[in-house]
Amino acid sequence: VQLVESGGGLVQAGGSLRLSCAASRRTSSNNAVGWFRRPPGKEREFVAAISWNGGDTRYADSVKGRFTISRDRAKKTVYLHMNSVKPEDTAVYYCAVGRSSAATSNAELNHYWGQGTQVTVSS
Repeated sequence: VQLVESGGGLVQAGGSLRLSCAASRRTSSNNAVGWFRRPPGKEREFVAAISWNGGDTRYADSVKGRFTISRDRAKKTVYLHMNSVKPEDTAVYYCAVGRSSAATSNAELNHYWGQGTQVTVSS
């Protein structure tokens, strides 16, 4: 299983960004997918997750109302739409495939991880 994140970069506070997580063709579309991030000098933290069919989504309180997770099962791609970004959103963002179909904020319940994409928000 290969996951490739893209879409990161430098953005001004208040701006928008869309991250993509593309899975290899052999990856099942029946698993949940999550986005996590590691801010500089801090531990990895949960951002958002989506169930296998998109029917259930979960968000960290810090991004609720600003970020939206979605997926295109046919393209095996999950997106993270980031709006009204803040400097504290600066981090390396990782997507991960869950062990089950249920969305989860628990990193331990994800078993495949991408290499990450850097997001930097300037003030």
